[in-house]
Amino acid sequence: MMTNILKLTILLTVVGLLSCKSTQIVSIDSQILADVVEDVTILSSDEMEGRETGTVGEEKAAEYIVGRYKEVGLEGIMEIEESFYQFFQKRIKSNPHETEPNPNDPVIIGRNVIGYKNNNAKHTIIIGAHYDHLGYGGEGSLYVGPPAIHNGADDNASGVAAMLALAEYFNTHPINSNILFIAFSGEEKGLWGSNYFVDHSPIELVDFNFMVNMDMIGRLNEDRQLAIYGVGTTPVWNKIIHSIKSPKFKYSIQESGVGPSDHTSFYLEGIPVLHFFTGQHEDYHRPSDDVEKINFEGLGDIISYISQVITIADKKGKLTYVKTKDESTEAPDFKVTLGVIPDYLFDGKGMRIDGVREDRPASNAGIIKGDIVKEMGHLKIVDMMSYMKALSAFNPGETVKVKVEREGKSIVKDVTF
Repeated sequence: MMTNILKLTILLTVVGLLSCKSTQIVSIDSQILADVVEDVTILSSDEMEGRETGTVGEEKAAEYIVGRYKEVGLEGIMEIEESFYQFFQKRIKSNPHETEPNPNDPVIIGRNVIGYKNNNAKHTIIIGAHYDHLGYGGEGSLYVGPPAIHNGADDNASGVAAMLALAEYFNTHPINSNILFIAFSGEEKGLWGSNYFVDHSPIELVDFNFMVNMDMIGRLNEDRQLAIYGVGTTPVWNKIIHSIKSPKFKYSIQESGVGPSDHTSFYLEGIPVLHFFTGQHEDYHRPSDDVEKINFEGLGDIISYISQVITIADKKGKLTYVKTKDESTEAPDFKVTLGVIPDYLFDGKGMRIDGVREDRPASNAGIIKGDIVKEMGHLKIVDMMSYMKALSAFNPGETVKVKVEREGKSIVKDVTF
């Protein structure tokens, strides 16, 4: 149950958003936006304990999502007692040197949460987001300190809230396709839930038309940069994306259907995908990823935009799948790291730094957030790929000169890996 203070906070937030003249909510009404604020707030509360797969926190979050599905009128589709749940398990190797886990290794049981909107159509589209996060930290966390709840407001309560908002929207704005809404678990551990789903789908994979994935869409920046991945997986995506005039965004477009989120599992099965993302930040995989930092105005605009993309794509009939170039296969191996968070939305020359981790090579050399890496040693840096290739040329203990651009000025730092 929400406290009165929380309810008041949510109400004031929504009122503030709706009174802001710059807000452009094309198709998402005030009640849906209020529900978005409430959903993010509850899913990222300490009560959920970070929603780690296989924990009580994950179970609580799943129960909350089921409750929201029922409010919207979605049906369960799984042929088990808990028809909204798809359980999966993963045996964890105790000995990392063994090729296979043994029967005595621990088992993690997770659950996808699936709701179905039956429009009696031939084809079905998938709208998904992962709801698991890192619990109290541990593997995957970038936080240094004692165990602390990683609430994951942006990662990925924002995506789940958007999925639920789209369920509300399409409940009153029906489309020609059936819709499967999936809250995946195990994404943070390696796309466990989505991989399991495509191998055990209650619907034939050939009946799926396309999949839309939302992961970390709660921190739209002042430049309104929105990354969209998978644009090359069907010929119509590019035209649809650029045909929508409002809300306006500055797009960062990636053709490949392969990326570090659940859409990859569907693309690899021959299903066109789109993945939406507003970029990493200094709170990524840290306890500080809290609801107070969510840009709800921006999140509302993104939900509105995605609703339009889906509506237009639905009218195109069965989309043609295109196999895209997998950029991830070109990524070189490297033994060193600067210890920075790249700005994946940066479209200039070089590699812009969006965050610097303490006591790592970059921070020790005096490199700061906002610096744009232009050269490493004798190697020019023009984009993310050239940056990774440069890292592969260096070894631990080696010192190299790194040229960065800071506020228009060129600065050279000695970096020791």
